Amino acid sequence: MLSAISTRRRGSGFGFALPAIVLLLAFFVVPVALLLTRSFTEPELGLQNYAALVGSATYARIFFNTFFVSGVVTAITVLIAFPVAWALAIMPARWASVVFAIILLSMWTNLLARTYAWMVLLQQTGLINRTLMALGVIDAPLQLTNNLIGVTIGMVYIMLPFMILPLMGVLKKIDPAILQAAALCGATKGQALRKVLLPLSAPGIASGALMVFVMSLGYYVTPSLLGGTANMMLAELIAQQVQSLVNWGMGGAAAFLLLIVTLGLYAVQLRFFEQKEAI
Repeated sequence: MLSAISTRRRGSGFGFALPAIVLLLAFFVVPVALLLTRSFTEPELGLQNYAALVGSATYARIFFNTFFVSGVVTAITVLIAFPVAWALAIMPARWASVVFAIILLSMWTNLLARTYAWMVLLQQTGLINRTLMALGVIDAPLQLTNNLIGVTIGMVYIMLPFMILPLMGVLKKIDPAILQAAALCGATKGQALRKVLLPLSAPGIASGALMVFVMSLGYYVTPSLLGGTANMMLAELIAQQVQSLVNWGMGGAAAFLLLIVTLGLYAVQLRFFEQKEAI
């Protein structure tokens, strides 16, 4: 009797999940499988596309740019987002809602418009250079566009909300009394941060960092507009191969390698937190 009820419940649960499974298969699994197939079969059957990606110095430079910028963007985003998220977690609800609305507003603004705004700000005659020169910090305008510096600045701004939101959710669950108890036990502010606050907020930092890093790996608009062709990243390479050169085999190989890296990072994170919870 009980087994029949549990079987019916499992069948009912699968029925509810069936539309989501069909959508996932139709719009993710099947396209990825087709793209993977083309990476092995175009222009001819074999691994020549993957060999070209691995063996070419040009492609190696593109991979380096992609991972280097993504890592730097993730690190800077964590450093900026943590104090902002902590302030949102402890400030009065009225002010926190205002700041939170501003953060959401930046996310809702069109990505292309935000990137063009940074192009205006970062150019040699832009506000940033003019302000620095007026203050006497620099004598000549800095080159902040068409290089990885501009890409990093633009992507940090765009990725910041995606780090703040998971961090804020975790930090809000931390009782401030824990930090007061640490202070009463003789811990300095630095010790309370390193030994109490950071370990408790580690899940939020990890999830936010993984999200920012993975999104940065596949970002296209900001690197394309602020970096230029001389500082190409992987998403730009894929777009170039597919749209300009109509080389679906090479584009599919690059996209599949990016997918493998993303899934690998996600698996490492899951494994790490499973081991930590087991301990």
